Formats: sequence, structure tokens, C-alpha cells
Amino acid sequence: MAVKVRIPTPLQKLTSNQAEVSVAGANVNEMLKDLEKQFPGIKDRLCDAEGKLRRFVNVYVNEEDIRFLSGAETALKDGDEVSIIPAIAGGAR
Repeated sequence: MAVKVRIPTPLQKLTSNQAEVSVAGANVNEMLKDLEKQFPGIKDRLCDAEGKLRRFVNVYVNEEDIRFLSGAETALKDGDEVSIIPAIAGGAR
């Protein structure tokens, strides 16, 4: 089962400058494991020491925020598109 993952620009150096990669996994957790297997070091940027997604990392499956689905247990199927989007902070003082 192949899932397309969009990689944010700051992490593309870990994916040989690829903006999109193909990984396998029945859910987001498994997808992250395969992503790490293919691109060592990327999971450390996305997950904390306990393996949970960092709070400033947003993940969308087919444009749906996984926080409103089943979190990291959100099921994936062949052809799904996953977007990893780092949160951006800022604004006026």
C-alpha cells in the first residue's frame, strides 16, 4: 500500500530534497515508521522522545486534520495523500 507524503521545505534535506515521497503504512504511526526507515532522522524532527507527534507538527490525511480523526491511529489506504505541516508562530507585538 503506497501513501504519498508531502514533506515541508525545512525537512526536505532529510529526503534528498524531495517534496513528495511514497511510503507504506496502515495508519499514520506505521507511515511514520516507514518514513523513518527510508529517511533516517526525520522521525526525531516530527516526534518527541515518547514517539508522539510534536505539538507544533500538524498532519493532514486527504486535507483532514488527524487531530479531528483518530490522531496517529488514523487509518490510511492506498493512494491517500498525507501533508506534514509545521506550525508557524508570529504576529504583531
